[in-house]
Amino acid sequence: MVRAGRRVAYVGVMAGLTAVGALIRVPLWPVPLTLQVFFVLLSGAVLGPGWGVLSQVVYLGLILVGLPLSASGGGLGVVLSPTFGYLLGFPVAAGITGALRGRGFARTWLAMSVGLAAIYLMGVSYLGFYFEHIAHAPRSTSDLLRLGMLPFLPGDMAKALLAAYVAERLATGAHLGR
Repeated sequence: MVRAGRRVAYVGVMAGLTAVGALIRVPLWPVPLTLQVFFVLLSGAVLGPGWGVLSQVVYLGLILVGLPLSASGGGLGVVLSPTFGYLLGFPVAAGITGALRGRGFARTWLAMSVGLAAIYLMGVSYLGFYFEHIAHAPRSTSDLLRLGMLPFLPGDMAKALLAAYVAERLATGAHLGR
C-alpha cells in the first residue's frame, strides 16, 4: 500500500512539474524555451510506461477542466487550438519512453528520442487537421514541418539529452516506482 501511495505521489509530482515546465518561458527566437518536453520524457523514464502515462493524462486532464497550464490556456477550448496535438502526444511519449528505456544513458536517450518523435507525429498531424478543418487554410506537409517541428527540434533534442542524464542519475540514487 505504501508503495502504491508513493507511485501516486510521483504521478502528481511529474504532472505538476510538467505544468511548471510549461509556465516558465525563456523568450528565445524563433521559439521560446520551456521545460515541458523535458518533464514529459522524464516522467516516462523514471516512472515507467504506466505511471508515466498516468502523470501526463493527469496533466492533460487539469488543462481540460480549465486550469491554464498550457500555451493555449485551459478548458475545452484547448481542443480547438493548433497545439492540442502536441498535448495529446505527451502521454504517448511518456509511455513509449518508459517502455523502451533500458539501462544506460544511450538507451535512455534513444527511448526519449522515439518518445519525442511521437509528440511531433501527433502534434504536426493535428496541426494539419487544425489548418484544414478549423482555420480553413490548408498547409502542405513541408509547411507543417517548418511551422510545427523544425524550429523546436534542436531545443527538444537538447532537453531529451538533459532528461536522459537526469533519469540516469536518479536511477543510481533512487527507485521511483519503475
